Amino acid sequence: MATLQEKFRQHYPNMLYLSQDDPETLTAYLQHQQWIKVDEPVVSLEKPGEGNMNVVVRVITDQQTFIVKQARPWVQKYPQVEAPMQRSEVEAVFYELIADNSVLRARTPKLIGVDAANFIIALEDMGSGSDYTHLYQADQFITSNEITALTDFIAQLHRIRSDQPSVKFPSNQAMKELNHEHIFRFPFMEENGFNLDDVQPGLQEVSLIYKQHDALKQQVNRLGERYLAIGTTLLHGDYYPGSWLKTKAGITVIDPEFAFLGDPEFDLGVMMAHLTLARTEPPLIRQVLEQYKRPDSYNDSLQQAYSGVEILRRLIGLAQLPLSLSLDEKKKLLTHATKWVLQYQGT
Repeated sequence: MATLQEKFRQHYPNMLYLSQDDPETLTAYLQHQQWIKVDEPVVSLEKPGEGNMNVVVRVITDQQTFIVKQARPWVQKYPQVEAPMQRSEVEAVFYELIADNSVLRARTPKLIGVDAANFIIALEDMGSGSDYTHLYQADQFITSNEITALTDFIAQLHRIRSDQPSVKFPSNQAMKELNHEHIFRFPFMEENGFNLDDVQPGLQEVSLIYKQHDALKQQVNRLGERYLAIGTTLLHGDYYPGSWLKTKAGITVIDPEFAFLGDPEFDLGVMMAHLTLARTEPPLIRQVLEQYKRPDSYNDSLQQAYSGVEILRRLIGLAQLPLSLSLDEKKKLLTHATKWVLQYQGT
């Protein structure tokens, strides 16, 4: 049986496959796109980080440095998982839409160019940096200033709404369906082929409590239906430490390919879930809630329910994090998360 990658190459035989291992082909491509000059030599090609979804290459010439990023019909980290290539278009539209907001523009890369035929975008290089996944380790902390920057960014983003005449954004439904599977369905399936004991001995047995919890699963399904519905607020869609970069210029927010119009409570719920998983001090978590400027009709209970689902799926789902939590600590978090989900009374 042909692999997903083989099928892709058969379906798109003339497509460029972005790779840092073929500098001649990539240089010719960049010249053709007019992203570099004909007489502008490429000095080096680098992998800028451990991306999950896409192929990403840092291009360094004798005159500039920038990022090229390609979406393929699978998740780069999990090549057996299909993913829509149109996510590159969504990311491009996201950057175009926020370009007039000085706060958002200062913390995101500038869009340089789009090649829709090859599902490639070119972005400003925000400089070498590291993401914030180190926060999941013991004795790693986020500062109050960093909390302020992250909270201000997401509050500004949530001011962009589809009821504004200038705001037109793709539904991104295919990416939402992919995310929905891994947030609201897969973690709660008893037989999903993923043995959690390979992550941490004893975790598989613990997970059965939640996979067999009918009331919890019904509530998660309701939240999943709400997630799939089209809302009015522009969301980042994956607002967690892996999408935050620490650079010399400060915090940069990247990878908005999961962006969609939906509940602002989802972005905040995900953010709060990951700060909780990272054992962030309670005063800093309260700081987020105090500084975030809530849109009209914002529902704190819905936000907490989304937080609960995110914690559950990160602990008993496929998308595991580099956590340094003991099994007992995970049990306590799973209990709290379940309570948050069940307390939500909405639809």
